[in-house]
Amino acid sequence: MDQQQLRETLAAAKAGQAEAFKALLKAYGHRLFGYFLRATRSHHEAEDLLGELMLRLVRQLKSYDERGRFDQWLFRIAANMVRDRIRRIRAAPRPISITGRDEEASPLAERLPDQGPPVEAGLLAAEAGDQLQEALNKLDDTTRQMILLRHLGQLSFKELADYFQCPLGTALARVHRGMRLLREILSDKHGTE
Repeated sequence: MDQQQLRETLAAAKAGQAEAFKALLKAYGHRLFGYFLRATRSHHEAEDLLGELMLRLVRQLKSYDERGRFDQWLFRIAANMVRDRIRRIRAAPRPISITGRDEEASPLAERLPDQGPPVEAGLLAAEAGDQLQEALNKLDDTTRQMILLRHLGQLSFKELADYFQCPLGTALARVHRGMRLLREILSDKHGTE
């Protein structure tokens, strides 16, 4: 969606047109869902958060300052939602699954339609996604959130620093150290197979 289309869609959404909200979901839903899925490690929670975000969007869109980038504003709301969810989970911890996986989450390969690339490609993509998620899980919460917001939310390092209330250099260092650690974890994983 180019800037002119975005402005028109936002104006229509602010006027309460349902089709405009559908267009925003179509344009940003995939990236937001990916962010929520990586941040929560649960397909079910990612769906819940995406639905909740759309409700918040309906309520809060009028407060969007059009001088800033819409996608960054949207991902800041998403990051706040994930942060709130993490706080709630820490306040009331859930039982840990013996298998170490969320029973409600289905593998990516099971959610893909039957048409498309061969099964092997889907399985390789699912395996790579699982390996990335495993590596992300080894990072501390703040570093993981910074990396996800930087790469999925496309927030700048300055925006990350503002959001996490830390110096710009700290945000840069955490993301770069986190990315280096991810590469090491993933290369170690591939080296031992």
